[in-house]
Amino acid sequence: MEEKTQNIIDQAIVLFMQYGVKSLTMDDIARHLGISKKTLYQVVSDKSDLVTRGIQCYIERDLSQLNQMHSESENAIDEMFLIAQSMSGLLKQMHPSILFDLEKYYPKAFTQFEQYKLKNMLDCIALNIEDGIKQGYYRENINIPIVARLYIGRMEDLFDQKLFPANEFTIKDVYLEAIRYHIRGIASEKGIEYLKNKFKTLDTQNHIF
Repeated sequence: MEEKTQNIIDQAIVLFMQYGVKSLTMDDIARHLGISKKTLYQVVSDKSDLVTRGIQCYIERDLSQLNQMHSESENAIDEMFLIAQSMSGLLKQMHPSILFDLEKYYPKAFTQFEQYKLKNMLDCIALNIEDGIKQGYYRENINIPIVARLYIGRMEDLFDQKLFPANEFTIKDVYLEAIRYHIRGIASEKGIEYLKNKFKTLDTQNHIF
């Protein structure tokens, strides 16, 4: 992808994260990006195309980041900490309506994200559990396919406005509680002890557990 096109898509992703997808028109996007609508249409055919390409870029970067965190983590719990820190930063910036907007108005892009979630993200969590069991930090009697799916399913609840209305809860706070719930639920005695020691090293202003 040429640099000009990549820059436009990158900036559009930021706008969608901040304002949601439905509320932004192509005129709004062009104005925010400081370009003409003609220039915008030289890069994408329409808003649906922009949203779809934005989701694809997001997926590629997220997958790369997940692979990097896996390779750099000393153990499975540390990897989940990195994932939690990354996700909490992302969710802090994410408009609560974004997945609803995708599902209702941009089904192609939403299907892309769902396929990614049900394949790559699911594989990532399943691998983390397998590693944690081998390392002794997670219980040996975990049904990996079920627990991995429970984790992914719980992530969907973050965006349920009936369950967690935005005027009462932030997505970030809900996610951090969900990740704590997940790790404590699968940790072995060794894992719980490791968590306790890790808690002590966390910055009290930026702790996640």
